[in-house]
Amino acid sequence: DGDGKIYFTDAPLKGKDFQLEWKRTAKKIVDEKAAKVVAMGRRRAAASAQPLPARRARYARTIEMVASQHNLYPELLHAVVRTESAYNPSAVSSAGAIGLMQLMPGTADRYKVPDIWDPVENLRGGAKYLRELLDMFGNDLRLALAAYNAGENAVIKYGNRIPPYPETQRYVRKVLQFLWAERASAGS
Repeated sequence: DGDGKIYFTDAPLKGKDFQLEWKRTAKKIVDEKAAKVVAMGRRRAAASAQPLPARRARYARTIEMVASQHNLYPELLHAVVRTESAYNPSAVSSAGAIGLMQLMPGTADRYKVPDIWDPVENLRGGAKYLRELLDMFGNDLRLALAAYNAGENAVIKYGNRIPPYPETQRYVRKVLQFLWAERASAGS
């Protein structure tokens, strides 16, 4: 409008102060969204149709590289990825977390992840966050994992202890179990 305010509407606005800047038909928008949903569903189905060992193998080298860049054990990243997404780069949680490391969009922004859907960038952002959490909690892996799941403020709120959230407590146990399995299979 004349004051520089932008209005989004599905009906024309009346008044001499309004200027139409951009218009698309509703059918075109619906068709575009439907095509994206179908494509995303196909990617998810294809990614999750492979057996877990094949999905793991697909990202093993990248995980080793990213772990090395962030001074993390590859087995730890494998355990987190397996817990978070089961190596499905198209995974989306009910809370809106995305990708292999299940990054929330705000976390992705915080760690300057340019494309949250890109598996390598998602891994880098998640590894950077995990490294920061380990540093924040004195390399206490259980607290860092709890913070990865529930947020660092939740861990701090409960006196640098695992928050009493059943989901977070299960999450920490599950990642640690996968970590022990990774270490056993790697012989480390």
